[in-house]
Amino acid sequence: MGFIFYLGMDYKVRLREESATTFNLMPFLIFITIFPVFIGFFLRFPKLIIEIKEKKQWSFDWIKVVAIGIPSLYIAMIPILSIYFGLNLLFAKEFLLLGDTTFTSTAGIVFGYVLLDSLKK
Repeated sequence: MGFIFYLGMDYKVRLREESATTFNLMPFLIFITIFPVFIGFFLRFPKLIIEIKEKKQWSFDWIKVVAIGIPSLYIAMIPILSIYFGLNLLFAKEFLLLGDTTFTSTAGIVFGYVLLDSLKK
């Protein structure tokens, strides 16, 4: 897990440098949106494997996805959505003025974790 995180952060730095030289922000924005979701998947994956080994009926907790997952996905996707739709989105100006991706990355991790956590037996 730590090695994957290290490789992701190394790739993020390289994408940031490339986007600064080519003025093409889209690959960087897509990466900072999608990579934290995969980190959230990896954090929940060991428990999911344990649950898969149990032979029970599967269900999907859609209330958790709607209450926690969808808002966290929206926050995680604000950098990309603001490029396509402008700063007219709810809270887009506030998140982009911070200039830091910590909050959007945390929201992506939460979304990835909640998505796998909503699969229940």
